[in-house]
Formats: sequence, C-alpha cells, structure tokens
Amino acid sequence: MTTPAHHVQGLDNDEVPADWPAISAGEITWLQQHFVELQGDCRLLWHSPRPFSAAALVQGPHGRFFIKRHHCSVRSAAVVSEEHRFIAHLAAQGLPVVQVIADQNGATALEHGDWTFEVHAEGTGQDLYRDVPSWTPPSSVEQAWQAGRMLALLHTASESFHAPQRATHLLVARDDLIRAEDPIAALIAQLPDRPELAAYLADTPWQAELQRAILPWHMGLATRLAAEPRLWGHNDWHVSNLLWQTGSGVTTVSSVLDFGLASPTSALYDLATAIERNAIAWLQLDRSAQAVRGDIALALLVGYRDARALSSDQVRLLADLLPVVHLDFALSEVEYFHAITGSRANADVAYRTFLLGHADWFRTPAGQGLLATLRGAA
Repeated sequence: MTTPAHHVQGLDNDEVPADWPAISAGEITWLQQHFVELQGDCRLLWHSPRPFSAAALVQGPHGRFFIKRHHCSVRSAAVVSEEHRFIAHLAAQGLPVVQVIADQNGATALEHGDWTFEVHAEGTGQDLYRDVPSWTPPSSVEQAWQAGRMLALLHTASESFHAPQRATHLLVARDDLIRAEDPIAALIAQLPDRPELAAYLADTPWQAELQRAILPWHMGLATRLAAEPRLWGHNDWHVSNLLWQTGSGVTTVSSVLDFGLASPTSALYDLATAIERNAIAWLQLDRSAQAVRGDIALALLVGYRDARALSSDQVRLLADLLPVVHLDFALSEVEYFHAITGSRANADVAYRTFLLGHADWFRTPAGQGLLATLRGAA
C-alpha cells in the first residue's frame, strides 16, 4: 500500500511515506481509454502531498487536468458522484467551481480494480497554498475576507440543492452528533453500522472522555441548531482549497476546489469549520498567542456578512459551535485510520489530539480569547 518514493503531509506537520501509491503512468493510460480530454501525449506534472487519497496534475494536448484516485473502501463511484452533483448545481448557480469531466458514457467517477477515479479540469487562478500544510492561516486578512464572502455566496447557491445525507461516514464532515440532544446516545446508535469505529472505541473509556471534553460545550446547542436549516456545505473551507486571482492590488477567489467533505450540515457549521481551519495554527500551538488569529476569524465573519446576513444570535451560536464543530469529522478520521490504513498511532492522534485536544484547547486563555473575539462581533 505504500510507495517509498512518494511522501505526503503527516499529522504532525511532517513528511511521511504515503498510505496510497502515487498515480502512475499506467493508470493514466487506462483513463485515456475513457476520457477524450486525456487522449494524446499526457505527462505527469505534480503529485499532491495530501494524505487521504492520491492526486496528480497532468498536462495533455487538451489542457491540464487534475486526477484524483481513492481506494474503493473509502469512496465508491456512487459516493464520489454525490459530490459531483453538488458541484454541478453550484456551477449552474454561477459559483466558480472547477469543472468535473465526464467520460465517454457520461460518468464522472469510474471504478477500476481497487480504485475509484475522478477527473477535473484545472481550476482558474493561482494555487497560492499548494504546498502549505493543513491548518495554516491565510497570509493576509484581505484573503480571509474574500474567502468568507465566497463561502456566503456558496451557501446562497446551495439553498436550492436538495439531496440526502452522504452514504458514508468515512472522511465526510457531518453534523449528526452535534445536532443530537445526546451525542453519546446518538453515537452508540451509530456503532452497529460502524463496526471498525466500535472496535477502536471498545479499548477506550470514550463515553467518560466525551462527557468531560465535549458535553459541556454541547449543552444547549441541539435546541439552538434546530432553527438552522440543513444546507449542503463545503465543510473543508481552507484557503488551500481555493485558487486566487491577483491583480490591481487585490487578491480574490477565482476557483473553489475539493468537495470531498461536503454534506448537508448548516451554514453556521460550514462557517465555524472555516474559522477552525483558518484562524488557528493547530500544528503550531507552541507559538501560543501567535498561533491564534482573531483578525483572520473576524475577517472571515465580516466577509461572510458582506454577502449573507447573520443575526447577533447566529454569531453567538457560531462562537459556541466552534469547540465541537470537529466532533463528527474527528470520529470519521478515527474510523478511517483504524479500518482502512490500520494505523493505531494515527487513530490515536485523531482521537486524542484532534477530537479531545481541540475541544480542550478552547478552555485555554488563547481559546477563550478567540471565542470572546467572535462573541464581541455579534
């Protein structure tokens, strides 16, 4: 499953051997039989360092294209197509999303052996954050403002999209447990359908740990979130998933990428995730106050409100959602590492450092300060 020559970003801001082999010339040859756009002399330009799948940028006679390959245990063609239908809807609404390429039979996701493939046209704009680790704040407040405004436009476009919940929990950012009156009872009800997550948790006093770390933050959230309608969100809104247009002294968002975590959550969930992803340098918390960017959080919020109204109560709910917004996705990472890659060490990081650690961080002075900053903007 690993290729020594191919490395990706690890969970500790390091470089580690990839769990999935890099996309090969042979696989591109197979794809050329199905996608007209890839036919002709096609060469690999770049392999993505992101860890959960394999991806590459290729150059052919018809342009540059982004190929993404998932293991079938993580994404089937049917599950990938859920994302593609959302992307198509946003495109029809005028949002600048990258184009998903269909094969000669009209399919946008193809299964071949143990793999599921998808092909996208290269997005318009500069990939300013291509080699930046996850959870790195934007380089400017202006870019955060632009990112916030584009997220608001995405939510407005998404309001007319109606589709059921994703058919998988793996590496999807859902909010089922956050919306539940009792997240622990809700998770217990899920475990028969998630046996590998159940197997991991069986060795852990997880109910007591969630009661300590999560439930105090969650108190009252379910009732307040009931007023927030379900809305498909991007759910991984980081500046590295955006392409940028620079010129005339202003940098604006030109393309939106990577809908792998998309699902029906809520606008506030998606905005809270954006703040969590962009305003806190989680992999550099040793920098103390410098790791927390209240100015970035506020710029995201102000940019968002420039295009989509939020009431004072919603802004306060946004702040209260932040310490637990990662709950469902952190558990999906635990499940992924335990069930798919078989890494107990990574599953432990996802559970202890991500799930419990992020919630605990909001009890620190730095975390409390960020929440106060957001509440002050209500």
